[in-house]
Amino acid sequence: MEKILNIGGKEVKMRASALIPRLYRFKFGRDLMRDMASLEKAYRKIQNLPEDATEEQKQEAQFSVLDLTIFENVAYIMAKHGDPEVPSNPDEWLDSFEMFSIYEVLPEIITLWGLSEGTTSHSKKK
Repeated sequence: MEKILNIGGKEVKMRASALIPRLYRFKFGRDLMRDMASLEKAYRKIQNLPEDATEEQKQEAQFSVLDLTIFENVAYIMAKHGDPEVPSNPDEWLDSFEMFSIYEVLPEIITLWGLSEGTTSHSKKK
């Protein structure tokens, strides 16, 4: 699956395929499936925060440093997979952007990842 995302005013081609978990593991030494599940859980917690939430609830529902790192790494791997011209270093790639909102980009990445996980096969049993 491929999708063009607007990140910080720049069009970025993102690609998700069966190769992404392997690229992620080799580049960052982490399990993409676990990291995406953790990131999605943190995102849902923030999205489901009631408007009248207490200060403690708001603090509890923020992204952790690890969540932000996972987001940056996943975004980088999907961009690198979509465009071989992306720098080999995620820091260089991130430095090419002005500030951008994780809340705008993360839902798109989660959707793209979800679509790539979907299957096109159907059960033969009825």
